[in-house]
Amino acid sequence: MKKVEAIIKPFKLDDVREALSAAGITGMTAIEVKGFGRQKGHTELYRGAEYVVDFLPKVKVELILADDQVDDCINAITAAARTGKIGDGKIFVSDVSRVVRIRTGEEDEAAI
Repeated sequence: MKKVEAIIKPFKLDDVREALSAAGITGMTAIEVKGFGRQKGHTELYRGAEYVVDFLPKVKVELILADDQVDDCINAITAAARTGKIGDGKIFVSDVSRVVRIRTGEEDEAAI
């Protein structure tokens, strides 16, 4: 099992959700986060004063998947979230050693 974490632009969340659903991937968690990478923030003008905004709003999408679903997931997220501009985001994949469904006690892939 794998955990896929994707940091994407907020306005791309619905597109990513629809792409994952079309790929047969259900169940995800979306969290509003702030951060920066190479983009390094930007400046905004508010009431005539210029402010530096270091942390940009992003959405972190988390999914736990069977190993054979990971490539489809990455392809769906990449296609749906790409704008071709800086700040499109990143995808991280890590191993998951155990999953337990609290309600039934099911474990591992049966719990996904």
